Amino acid sequence: MIILDKPFVSDLLKETISRNKFTVLESGFSASLKLNNGTRFLNNEAAVIEYNAKINPQIYSNSENAINWISTHLNKTCLPNKINLFKDKVKFRELIKDIYPDFFFKEIDYNEIESLKIDDIPKPFIIKPSVGFFSMGVYKVYNNSDWENIPALIKKEIEQTRNLYPAEVMNPGKFIIEQMIEGDEFAFDVYFNNLGKPVVLGIFKHLFSSGNDVSDRVYYSSKEIIEKHLQQFTNFAKEIGKRAELKNFPMHVEVRINNKGELNPIEVNPMRFGGWCTTADLTTLAYNLNPYEYYFKQKEPDWKTLLKHKKDLHYCMIILDNSTGYKTDDILDFNYNAVLKKFNKPLDLRKTDWNEYPIFGILFTETHTNNYGEIESILKSDLKEFVSLR
Repeated sequence: MIILDKPFVSDLLKETISRNKFTVLESGFSASLKLNNGTRFLNNEAAVIEYNAKINPQIYSNSENAINWISTHLNKTCLPNKINLFKDKVKFRELIKDIYPDFFFKEIDYNEIESLKIDDIPKPFIIKPSVGFFSMGVYKVYNNSDWENIPALIKKEIEQTRNLYPAEVMNPGKFIIEQMIEGDEFAFDVYFNNLGKPVVLGIFKHLFSSGNDVSDRVYYSSKEIIEKHLQQFTNFAKEIGKRAELKNFPMHVEVRINNKGELNPIEVNPMRFGGWCTTADLTTLAYNLNPYEYYFKQKEPDWKTLLKHKKDLHYCMIILDNSTGYKTDDILDFNYNAVLKKFNKPLDLRKTDWNEYPIFGILFTETHTNNYGEIESILKSDLKEFVSLR
């Protein structure tokens, strides 16, 4: 069953549901999407009866908003506990602490942040909500002077975003402080089949404009990235799957690889692939591999065949976040056409209501190595060049 909810359902996901006649939880939101008449809808009562009877129900959601429904209605299954084990970053650290015995982390209350003394905290460190989404409330601290303005910045950001997502998705009541993980950052989509075997469905490198950058501006996938990291990421997924006893469970994992080739996880996002229908859709556009279908049909990719003609191609996901410094009330328009002209081969552009969410849209591109400068340019842009003010 698929649980659909805000903030965004892509046309690709809707087409996949209709083509495969996947079961969808009936709700006011799913009804508003006007899915194909052949779609099988289950109302709350029928869904609870059918899926509470399953030991490892096969469920996917495009949105972490669905966690609330699962926790409330499927409490006879193992899902609520499995989800919380990964959604709560402190519980996840405790799950793997014997693998990383020297890794420092600490949980604090939101109300403690302003009075927090950081002299005894190993630096550099990251502070972020224990239960969070995107890069909201995430800050890097290299030294004591860095910390001076951060409590006020966190408070301001949390107040601005407090009501955007349910508490199960973004809960600023608790924060985690953890040592900074060095190395290149990657994200990958994986599901565990009905036997508990992990199947990796896409790998992406997260690019940053500087050492202090914590934004989600650019992720990209390529033949080289997948071939280099597929086995290592599969092995890591196998380890956490064994510890958490996962079956029929999709997730989106973020990790870093240091200069010694060692993997250290950042976080695991349960019950979905990349948020806002991003990474799964880009994998489909790039490699003709539909992760939604692979999960529900328990299929495994033939990566050798899928990557055969992909040399020197980079498939990029670009989050057009509001990095302009302008308040949304002051923005009259965003020039999407001007953005598209910056790229040689745009694949898809998804416009967003920036008054409701802090992004202008999401862009997918195919970029040849020879045109890589277009990615570097958008990575460093504050996007002011595309904005008209009132």
